[in-house]
Amino acid sequence: MSIEIITLLIIGSLFLLMAIGVPLGASTLMVSVGTALLNFGPDGLILISSNVVHVFEKHTLIAVPFFVFMANILERSGVARDLFNSMAILGGQMRGGIAVQTVAVSVVLAAMSGVVGGEIVLLGLIALPQMFRLGYDRKLSIGTIAASGSLATLIPPSVVLIVYGAEAGVSVKDLFTAGIGPGLLLASLYVSYVLVRCRLNLL
Repeated sequence: MSIEIITLLIIGSLFLLMAIGVPLGASTLMVSVGTALLNFGPDGLILISSNVVHVFEKHTLIAVPFFVFMANILERSGVARDLFNSMAILGGQMRGGIAVQTVAVSVVLAAMSGVVGGEIVLLGLIALPQMFRLGYDRKLSIGTIAASGSLATLIPPSVVLIVYGAEAGVSVKDLFTAGIGPGLLLASLYVSYVLVRCRLNLL
């Protein structure tokens, strides 16, 4: 069987398992074990176990579950909601203020958790209804949340940078240092775009 067909089968199997409600971790495990058995037979299990041991030897990855746990604490404790409410008070009646506050809160949450998915869900639950209620453009509202939520990829502590540093053999500290500038630059560009777009829409 060619590598192209195997790749298509792997991707299709992942999408199928996730579509029927199987968690991502279990889906990945089932597909990897199935692919190894089909291509290498019982020896494929040895290949999988050796790779798992290799991952366990990378102590840098220990930080990943702790950051995920921190994001869950922020979600369940209501800290993120209180933070957004505080930023709303500071923003006052500024035109496009709710969208600007969403970007600001996303920067703070990115620096606290480093997890992209949880941050977007929180902002979607908290900020999106308020922007719709105040008559914000639908595309601008959803785009602001999606774009600002992705800042957790760059702003330390980023889980993506931790995983990349562990796999590439690069210092995670250097990656964190290099990610601060671009992350804040992106946030400032998002804020500038929101302010300009809101002003142009009302001209």
